[in-house]
Amino acid sequence: MFKQTFDLFPEEMWVTAVQVATVWTKPESVREIDQPGVTNPTNIEGWIDSLDYQASLALCDENRVQSQLLYGEPVLVTEIKDDFAHVIIPSQPSKKDERGYPGWVPLSQLKKVNKADWVQPKTAAVNTGKAWLESETGEKVMKLSYQTLLPVAAVGDNRVEVKTAHGNRFLPLQDVRIFQTEEGIEPGSGENIVKAGEPYLNLSYFWGGMSAFGYDCSGLAYATHKANGYKIPRDAGDQANAGSEVPLDSLEIGDLLFFAYEEGKGKIHHVGIYYGDGKMLHSPQTGKGIEITPLAGTKYEKELCAARRYWK
Repeated sequence: MFKQTFDLFPEEMWVTAVQVATVWTKPESVREIDQPGVTNPTNIEGWIDSLDYQASLALCDENRVQSQLLYGEPVLVTEIKDDFAHVIIPSQPSKKDERGYPGWVPLSQLKKVNKADWVQPKTAAVNTGKAWLESETGEKVMKLSYQTLLPVAAVGDNRVEVKTAHGNRFLPLQDVRIFQTEEGIEPGSGENIVKAGEPYLNLSYFWGGMSAFGYDCSGLAYATHKANGYKIPRDAGDQANAGSEVPLDSLEIGDLLFFAYEEGKGKIHHVGIYYGDGKMLHSPQTGKGIEITPLAGTKYEKELCAARRYWK
């Protein structure tokens, strides 16, 4: 079940203070062209749109980016080096660190909050592609991604008041799903997992992407499972080593499919979501958008090496 746990966090804890914070391999990984993505406020759409194919590809090929954080997502700060913080992300499981996914984030994109004040009985999850965070007067303050989670302060007729790194703000009630923090998001079916990904068809692939502004392959798998109450590992290789093993002749809608180099015998490099009827929903690679594609007769048919099921 996907629920936020706060046991690892001290009383003064750090949360993400921008719409999307990119998690870098090291502080030196940031290039001049990446500045719109490392400021506060950030311009995530402007940054992604400004990168040409080669600049986007370099985020992967030059091992610059690890993952991303959504607004309000808590982190453990283990080191501060100049203008950057080394963080651990407990909400993103990884073999790299048993506490969560590690990486570097600009310190200006984080803010300290009081845990006792932050943790509330109810949580609001953005369940539309994007939703505008509003001021009390209705002014649009920040565009938030799908599956951004924020503590609920109060529920009104048309809006929900949420706690943020910038004080209390508001979200349209129609754009969120409210759930009990202790219980987590209610588990969905395999069909629900696929339905969660369908609105993002044609959204451009973005290496390290964990938001509705751009997903990578494992980021899409992670987000669709998160939306249905399942916390799964962040990376494809880790996703393939957890969950329940599924024989390749017994696939069901919502299962995760894994692909490896050397026609399935090498290292896992890709994950997709089984769509049914011999097709998969996936975010393919830099330069392409999220698609539903048949497996038969493609490189994916040759590289398919494993399947895992997280839904129940």
